[in-house]
Amino acid sequence: MRIEGIVALVTGAGSGLGAATARALREHGARLALVDRDGGRLAAVAEELGAASAVLDVADAEAAEAALARLAEESGAPRLLVNCAGIAPAARIVGRKGPMPLADFEAVLRVNLLGSFNMMRLVAARMAELEPLEDGERGVIVNTASVAAFEGQIGQAAYAASKGGIASLTLPAARELADRGIRVLAIAPGLFATPMLLGMPQQVQDSLAATVPFPHRFGKPEEYAALVLHICENPMLNGCVLRLDGALRMAPR
Repeated sequence: MRIEGIVALVTGAGSGLGAATARALREHGARLALVDRDGGRLAAVAEELGAASAVLDVADAEAAEAALARLAEESGAPRLLVNCAGIAPAARIVGRKGPMPLADFEAVLRVNLLGSFNMMRLVAARMAELEPLEDGERGVIVNTASVAAFEGQIGQAAYAASKGGIASLTLPAARELADRGIRVLAIAPGLFATPMLLGMPQQVQDSLAATVPFPHRFGKPEEYAALVLHICENPMLNGCVLRLDGALRMAPR
């Protein structure tokens, strides 16, 4: 699918992977619809890129439906959805203060897994009504998993479970939406230079970066965005989870 001229919806667009993806798509001629729950960061990116935007909790079914309707009126129906919204709090199943509060586990699944599914189902319904392109394609959906889906570390039970859900969702969603001309994929990043990691002490950052076999550094959000662009343009990519990790395999801790 050619990127120029399409409408692309990016969640978590206020920073990190989402902001980098929005910039790359805009550079390649896409029209943008951006959402994030941080209104300040979202407004800055939307103004920079001349994009339509909506402050949104992606796991809120009614709010998401209303936001998508408004964004579609402003920009048109999306042919690309990139789900980058997510949270990654660390907590042990049983910590010093006892078992993890169930609400904490639920909150991570709600944003990362339920939120991604919510946006996918709503956007896919709109994509299915679009006229097919020359190759029969109507749209592409890219969700964000993580290497933690496969090698979750101690303290990542909730995060790994949420990203494992994204990974497991990919193939059945791709199979179901194939007859509508919609491809579904997931990217599983390793250690990327997002606000979450860059907020750590420099010594911790250096130690983490050294665990990446090659290159010995954090991934750049622009490298995630570059993979999104390639996914769009390569129609044989479908139903798979693509690791983007410099050959990293996470240790237990």
